[in-house]
Amino acid sequence: MAKAMRFLAGAALAACLAGPVLAEEPSADTVIATVNGTTITLGNMIVAHDSLPEQYKTLPAEALFKGILDQLVQQTLLEQSVGETLSKKDTLQLQNDRRSYLANAALTPIVTSAVTDEKLQALYDERFKDQKASTEYHAAHILVDSEEKANALKAELAGGAEFAAVAKANSTDTGSGANGGDLGWFGLGAMVKPFEDAVVAAKIGEVEGPIKSDFGWHLILVSETRVASQPTLDDLRAELASQIEQTAVEDHLKALTDAAKIEKPGEGLDPKLILDAKLLDK
Repeated sequence: MAKAMRFLAGAALAACLAGPVLAEEPSADTVIATVNGTTITLGNMIVAHDSLPEQYKTLPAEALFKGILDQLVQQTLLEQSVGETLSKKDTLQLQNDRRSYLANAALTPIVTSAVTDEKLQALYDERFKDQKASTEYHAAHILVDSEEKANALKAELAGGAEFAAVAKANSTDTGSGANGGDLGWFGLGAMVKPFEDAVVAAKIGEVEGPIKSDFGWHLILVSETRVASQPTLDDLRAELASQIEQTAVEDHLKALTDAAKIEKPGEGLDPKLILDAKLLDK
């Protein structure tokens, strides 16, 4: 008898330490709490967790469980406090929220299945199939406000003055001037047309100009050129994936639209009516 009592006491202690024992395996329908008869299920908590900002999802479940449950309880209490009668605005907002959620849910599998390695490669190949090798230029310039000033500085350079030193002392382009006029590497289309034309025509290591642009007068020194490298598929993966997803969404919406009967009897109303919130009170 004493041995049996010790066994029962040990079992009771183990049960206390293990926490509440569920009658069945947990599921989305497992009730976690009730609020005035309204149930909050494990499924509600899972969905609430999925909706958290990413920085919160990194927290351990032990830290989130009580917070999520407390939030759902409080939301339920507030929901119940509204009563059965919703305002016109509340009813319409709920309709819009449901419509928006289901629209996103409908698009999720379309977007998820749209991007494949084969489609990425095909789009990448299509984009670059006709692209010719282009040239990039490494150049520096000195910008001044008059042709006379530019010619005077060009004479200094011809006399042996260092381009970088003259740029630092005289260029009105303070950004590049502080770096000796250096503009770094750039391709065609990055600079204004008169400047670009002069760069293309310039001989490596020789000062070109004065060249007039909307910014003033330039003296240009091209130090080197190179063939521009083509971006790899990995460089463009996110951009290409976004384009494929957008196309898939547009195609899906077009198919739905073509198969639907859509009527817009109110399309001719005064657009300013959407600004009149007082209509919700009528």
